[in-house]
Amino acid sequence: MATIEETSHQIPLFSDETLNELTQTFQNWEDGPLNKTLAKQEERKAFFETSSQPIDRLYTPLHNTHLTYDDDLAYPGEYPYTRGVQPTMYRGRLWTMRQYAGFGTAEESNRKFQYLLSQGQTGLSVAFDLPSQLGYDSDDELAIAEVGQVGVAIDSLYDMETLFDNIPLDKVSTSMTINAPAAVMLAMYIVTAEKQGITPEKLRGTVQNDVLKEYVARGTYIFPPGPSVRLAADIMEYCAKNVPNWNTISVSGYHIRDAGSTAAQEIGFSFANACTYIEAALQRGLQIDEFAPRISWIFNTHNSFFEEVAKYRALRRLWARIMKERFNAKDPRSMMLRTHVQTGGSTLMAQQPENNIVRAAIQALASVSGGVQSIALSCFDEALALPTDEAQKIALRTQQIIAHETGVADTVDPMGGSFYVETLTSSLEEQATSIMNDIESIGGSVAAIESGWVQNQIAEASWKYQQAIDKGEKVIVGVNDYQDAEEQVQTLFSVDRELADHQLQRLNQHREKRDAEIVRETLTALRVACEGEENLMPALLNAVRAYATLGEIIGTMRAVFGEYRPPTVI
Repeated sequence: MATIEETSHQIPLFSDETLNELTQTFQNWEDGPLNKTLAKQEERKAFFETSSQPIDRLYTPLHNTHLTYDDDLAYPGEYPYTRGVQPTMYRGRLWTMRQYAGFGTAEESNRKFQYLLSQGQTGLSVAFDLPSQLGYDSDDELAIAEVGQVGVAIDSLYDMETLFDNIPLDKVSTSMTINAPAAVMLAMYIVTAEKQGITPEKLRGTVQNDVLKEYVARGTYIFPPGPSVRLAADIMEYCAKNVPNWNTISVSGYHIRDAGSTAAQEIGFSFANACTYIEAALQRGLQIDEFAPRISWIFNTHNSFFEEVAKYRALRRLWARIMKERFNAKDPRSMMLRTHVQTGGSTLMAQQPENNIVRAAIQALASVSGGVQSIALSCFDEALALPTDEAQKIALRTQQIIAHETGVADTVDPMGGSFYVETLTSSLEEQATSIMNDIESIGGSVAAIESGWVQNQIAEASWKYQQAIDKGEKVIVGVNDYQDAEEQVQTLFSVDRELADHQLQRLNQHREKRDAEIVRETLTALRVACEGEENLMPALLNAVRAYATLGEIIGTMRAVFGEYRPPTVI
């Protein structure tokens, strides 16, 4: 692919003559019609974005005097990709429509996957249960109560084979939301494909593999940050050489936002984490253009429609500049930010849950208007339980209606050129850059996390937002205004506890079927590899092929790396 060509000229959006004339006419409008209206009726309140920036009454070219077309906007498919990563965007191919799914046993989740694929879903997104996310086998005393409750239980290769039974892995793109044990789950997926007769180079999908955000947003960490970053880099290095079409990391702003951050913090914190992973990969001797094209992202769309549209435009522009200017990337694919989006889980309300259908639809519309590559909607009943089949279908149909009935996918970057959206785009880029500079001054993401600085920033933003709700300054329909006297009883999905019992029986049967001596040999080899500096993926693949369990593998690594203990955050 051709490299980015340098341009020496700039194309201003507005001439000095136009701006000078606008300054005068804008003042005339304020002194005349505006002041007359305000004298009769005051405005409702002060207006602010979620990033605490005041929203002006009206946006004009005077808010965008710094913009030049070629440096700041350009054309879709061209640096800095503000207007999209492909020249034709959705006119050529629609975004991938996913739904986050998985519960109980591998058999049950496989049936759910088959159902979603039959309804027109074009990619799979796997939810793992908490024991799997934390590296425990289902029969561990710390795991029993949570087996299969918020995702599928995966204890060994047996379960991964069952999960994807009769699903051709060379035809389906799979996203796995897993972080601390990501290398183990990826190894299981690769070996499952081997058993289907599919070679690694034919696999397409994503493993989240972004453990740094776990320390500040979700809490499903295992090892300290140092070994965790090593594992993330191991995946990036191994896949660059052996699984070339796999997205080796999906850096997550999603969970940072759901933890309470602002939109600007979502960008700044996730970008700082991504730079940490890149530095670790570069230290392995990899060249930036060897692995950067396979970095993907997941972000979180909330209810502030125009800010969210602007966020995705700012994300692309800022990332392109970072990759080109900081890391000297030459391949345009290294500079393209491609992202999956999940609509905002924390925006779902248990009160009047049907309202969440509207919220998710608006959030999905903002995501499409912002030019993302993949979307999954949070279902309307998820504030109460795992989603029902009906809720999953409504979420998928919402995406299909947006794609085929609204016209929003008919033109590229439909919000581009809006004085308001362009101003928001620039503002978010500037705020995120300032946040990244603050993190660099602390010593980078790991130091900022270990000191508790990032956690404190998110906690403060979350507190301010909640205060606005509690005071009624921020209206949440059905929660602090427009309440119903009586709430309707909802049909909720619940995981049958017998599925957990079945999972424990399966686990015992699998342990009896395997060769225990080979398991011991592969785990010993894994421990030796952990004590050294070699890439751990080959040792993990061997342990997985021997049907070592997740808990056995993680336990071996935990004995070498230790466990993380978080700082106190006030």
